[in-house]
Amino acid sequence: MPDLDVAADPAAAWKQHVTDIQAILDAPAGRVLSNPHIGDKPVAEAIDEFYTADVWMHSWDLAKALGHEPDLGQQRCASALEGMRAIEGILRDSGQFGPAVPVPDDAPAQDRLMGFLGRDPAWRP
Repeated sequence: MPDLDVAADPAAAWKQHVTDIQAILDAPAGRVLSNPHIGDKPVAEAIDEFYTADVWMHSWDLAKALGHEPDLGQQRCASALEGMRAIEGILRDSGQFGPAVPVPDDAPAQDRLMGFLGRDPAWRP
């Protein structure tokens, strides 16, 4: 897997990344993700659990940056938030998540999820 300069050519870097991930998905047998925070997981399970969710959540960032109001689905956001709250310590201790942004308890699930992830739901470009 060649390292491409994302800043120089983000489209080419993304295409290479997609190709690399697809190759892993096409032949996942025996591949294991080892992580000090979650232990060992079969790579297919890890991609489903982490990678897919990560791309889905970052679609909020992209939509907001383009001036659109994202809709990630309230039920899916509520489910994701519930699952992530159960492992909040692990997530924050991993260094991949910063502090939560306060959001009212009665805010829509998407806003509460984004606040949990450290994003201000009211942010505008």
